[in-house]
Amino acid sequence: MSTNQTTARGLGAGAQLLHGLAKHWWVLALRGLAAIVFGVLAFAWPGITILSLVMLYGAYALVDGVFSIIAAIGGGTPAPRWWLAIVGIIGILAGLIAFANPVLVGFYLLLFIGAWAVVSGIFEIIGAVRLRKEIDNEWMLILHGVITVLFGIMLMAWPVTSALALIWVIGAYAIAAGVIMIALAFRLKGHAGRAA
Repeated sequence: MSTNQTTARGLGAGAQLLHGLAKHWWVLALRGLAAIVFGVLAFAWPGITILSLVMLYGAYALVDGVFSIIAAIGGGTPAPRWWLAIVGIIGILAGLIAFANPVLVGFYLLLFIGAWAVVSGIFEIIGAVRLRKEIDNEWMLILHGVITVLFGIMLMAWPVTSALALIWVIGAYAIAAGVIMIALAFRLKGHAGRAA
């Protein structure tokens, strides 16, 4: 049995979660960076059409899906590994479908993004509650989850919003969510040395 397995078995559930998150903090940082890049691109091209938005979202979903699967394989996630793997597979499929048929995806994209955001946000809040005794400032993950849930509800409530407003809302969400994810990742990086 390896030292890491022995250490992980001797820890409580919250400490094991913190250990895994700290060990793979960089995956969360890369997901945050991808979100920020997506948000900046959405603001940089304000006249973008819904077709282009579908393509941008497809790229983001594909990248986020790949990193979600990496996090699921590596462990130490706020959500169960099987859930993160499913989210990753759905993200990859959504990205590929968006590239293959962007016109068809355009209408359903808003509803899909909204549902994805609500479910992802709920699991992030659950993960933060599990971490509350193991790490200070778990509010960052809670805040990210709340912002994600509110974003999803808004998209599902007003799916016929204008393309420009939608781009700005999605861009602002992506940048805010990315900054919070990167801040949390570097907070977790500080625990990496203690978790080793």
